[in-house]
Amino acid sequence: MVAAQPPLSPRAFTGPMSYYPPPPQPRNQPGPLRTLGLVLAAVALAALVATAFLVGGLHRSPSMRSLGFGQQGNSSQQNTTQSLDANAVAAKVSPGLVDVNTTLGYQNAQAAGTGMVLTPNGEVLTNNHVVEGATSISVTDIGNGKTYKASVVGYDRTQDVAVLQLEKASGLSTVSTANSDQVAVGDAVVGIGNAGGTGGAPSVAPGTVTALGQSITASDESSGSSEQLDGLIQVNANIQSGDSGGALANSGGQVIGMNTAASTGYQFGHGRGGQRQSQSAEATGYAIPINQAVTIAKQIEAKSSSSTVHIGSSAFLGVSVADSGQGAVVQQVVSGAPAAQAGLSAGDVLTGINDQTIDSATTLTNLMDGFHPGDKVTLSWLDQTGQQQSATATLVEGPVG
Repeated sequence: MVAAQPPLSPRAFTGPMSYYPPPPQPRNQPGPLRTLGLVLAAVALAALVATAFLVGGLHRSPSMRSLGFGQQGNSSQQNTTQSLDANAVAAKVSPGLVDVNTTLGYQNAQAAGTGMVLTPNGEVLTNNHVVEGATSISVTDIGNGKTYKASVVGYDRTQDVAVLQLEKASGLSTVSTANSDQVAVGDAVVGIGNAGGTGGAPSVAPGTVTALGQSITASDESSGSSEQLDGLIQVNANIQSGDSGGALANSGGQVIGMNTAASTGYQFGHGRGGQRQSQSAEATGYAIPINQAVTIAKQIEAKSSSSTVHIGSSAFLGVSVADSGQGAVVQQVVSGAPAAQAGLSAGDVLTGINDQTIDSATTLTNLMDGFHPGDKVTLSWLDQTGQQQSATATLVEGPVG
């Protein structure tokens, strides 16, 4: 590998947004998924700055992402912390969990995360970022120990939700959910998942709910693409890389949220099948309320696409891009891919697709989510001399969006 030209991110192939990470870490070696700069806004306008990451697969460490937190929601502390037996809770939840292992063919890497079984025939809820960029997915069910090939039914990138279908699965244990609208600050919770991506008995991270209704906006310095998650449950449980898509459970062993992000302003303690402890500053984790995640999952299961919900395979354009003042500047083009066949080259600036303006890498990524393999699109761009160009491309199937 030439140091000046690191491998393209798989995400650049599905909806052309690029990351330029260092060489991916091997499976089972803990590390951040997406490294984030975290800013917590206080009422008195003071700010606490730490580092955070989305906690799914272990393969990615793109450039720093800035994270802004909205001040809405209930963030007051309450002295209503409940006692609970975290391992007993995990014993109830774990049979309904799966380890999600993905191959990222275009990046020559692998990743690991967690999922929750929704139906006995193998519908699994997880984060979109756990399977993003995957060229193949295998899932090991904790309940029966069997490994299944999985396909993506659909995903909502804006909500970081995806639904998988396991092949030839039946009789699986499922998770039990509670009404996440009834969660309160001070409630005792347990984060359960595939921490470290090592598989086996899920790890256990006890804590309490510290805030509700949190909003996070993340943006990549390398590509300028950004996304926002709203209404998150904030906890002080030690959520780790690999836990994404896993369960945030209440004291009764019911799932109230899906783990999706965590701070890294501390060091992790390790160990499978037991409780985890932070070794310095208090951990801060974030989970998507299960009501919200299941609502999106039901829409995906019904194969009801929308402006944010993508059903089926992802479209492949084959470029890596970053923001520019005029659109999305092409940094690399995959030989033989639709973009290359249309005549795009590195240094060109994509400005439109099907008469829709591209003003950023985020816009291009979102527009690509609306297409499927086989769709014909008209690309507009400025070449390196500043001349306007356009051509038609037929999209092909690529990695998960």
